[in-house]
Amino acid sequence: MDKILVRGGKPLKGSVQIRGAKNAALPLMAATILAEDTCVLHNIPCLHDIFSMDKLLADMGMTIDFTGRSMTMEPQNLHKAEAHYELVRKMRASFFVLGPLLARFGKCRVSLPGGCAIGTRPVDIHLKGLEALGASIRIEDGYVVAEGKLSGVNYALDFPSVGATENLMMAATRAEGVTRLTNVAREPEIEDLAHFLNAMGARISGAGTDLITIVGVDALGGAEHIVMPDRIEAGTFLTAGIATGGDVTVLNAKAEHFPNFLKKLQATGAVVEIQGNKIRAHAPNGINSVDITTQPFPGFATDLQAQMMVLMTRANGVSRIKETVFENRFMQVPELVRMGADIDVDGNTAIVRGVKSLSGAPVMASDLRASAALVIAGLMAQQGETAISRVYHIDRGYERIEERLVGLGADIERVRE
Repeated sequence: MDKILVRGGKPLKGSVQIRGAKNAALPLMAATILAEDTCVLHNIPCLHDIFSMDKLLADMGMTIDFTGRSMTMEPQNLHKAEAHYELVRKMRASFFVLGPLLARFGKCRVSLPGGCAIGTRPVDIHLKGLEALGASIRIEDGYVVAEGKLSGVNYALDFPSVGATENLMMAATRAEGVTRLTNVAREPEIEDLAHFLNAMGARISGAGTDLITIVGVDALGGAEHIVMPDRIEAGTFLTAGIATGGDVTVLNAKAEHFPNFLKKLQATGAVVEIQGNKIRAHAPNGINSVDITTQPFPGFATDLQAQMMVLMTRANGVSRIKETVFENRFMQVPELVRMGADIDVDGNTAIVRGVKSLSGAPVMASDLRASAALVIAGLMAQQGETAISRVYHIDRGYERIEERLVGLGADIERVRE
């Protein structure tokens, strides 16, 4: 295993290019199962989760050429409607293949997924929706076995789950009749998927609102698509710049993808400048505490909660961070406390009191976004070295983060543990 060593106290300055969004690319890759011709995806990030989905689709018979940041996918020879446990256990997003496989083959067998241990994240929202579309579903030896002919339906999700919305939207593209999904997720990644599916010949309207309408079609063809930029990565780099007293500009980012986050940065006293797809943030007069509550889009993204918590450890005053999306997403707190943070957790609320400084310490990453928070904390530390272990978590969502931070002036390196 690798670990990351961080020696803090250096303000980050400069610009960094934002990669394609992992949370958009993975369902886009799964959507190619529905196609009957070649698909090409551009701006694909080079991440462990992408490689895992590549292996999963290849095992089903898809031919994939991943060159540079473009992926050419040929689904014509798909022959196996099964996702094995060994290929699914490390990544929850592999469950995205369930809806497309069912729509294409009429029957599939998909292992229950793994991924970050940030909460139960039950798949029952996905399964109930597919049952409403006409699927017969049973759990058998740790696998979801689904079969049946899908038909259009009016269906309201119990919770606006991003993954369930995407799975149901993909399945409904080849269902007979019209499907109307309400109480759906409105995240930008939903719109990105809808644009790709429509380019393939689907008839989807309303993506980005709380009502998505899908008119089923008999078949989908190939398409070419550019993956949207990663709003969570952009937010992480902006936060790191402010937290270190620096001045960072993210390139190829879209402010409309994370409006609530940018408003919260401004509420801390940070200066946020938006020029097209460039966003610059710095805090010349220090940081003030703010309260946040994570919510589905367009609210404050849960994937940026841990990063904002670290920023609040150097803020003037007391902030309250309420997590409403996942019930176990404060796992970074004990590690931050070891570095000198003053944080108390009461149920789903963390109370963060600003301190003068953090100190380097050996810490352990527990999940993807917590690991990013620990990197930021290490960059903020005014003394000592922060050694972050289990960094395979961060490699799931940030491409070569240490190299890109070095480009901004950080003293950070990856070493073999």
